[in-house]
Amino acid sequence: MTENEFWLFLKNALAKGRAMQCSSTIDSGDPQVMAAGQYIGGHSLLPKDYQSLSRGEISAMGELLFNEVTAISTKEAILIYLAHQPAKEALSILRAYHERPDEELKVFAHLALDECEMWNDDC
Repeated sequence: MTENEFWLFLKNALAKGRAMQCSSTIDSGDPQVMAAGQYIGGHSLLPKDYQSLSRGEISAMGELLFNEVTAISTKEAILIYLAHQPAKEALSILRAYHERPDEELKVFAHLALDECEMWNDDC
């Protein structure tokens, strides 16, 4: 999966509807608080059927996540999407990424791993 293919995949998934959610605005001088707020706001990218990824799609997103040339905005979307997968593959990818995240995505990596562990509490 290329970066463009990921965004097309997401656009097509969102065309079927978005996941229900509630969000807010965060205004803080603390960069970690702002990053957490951005992560929470990023949930607007979740389609209604966000837990229906195949193993192949999860793997392809994982490859993009570890690719040095993938844009940070794409990695943010992938982290949020993978965080909501009740799949061992997604959990493994997020655990590995959490060990060596992009500097800008340390908070995202931590929050995504926490969420994915919740969805996979039996793993």
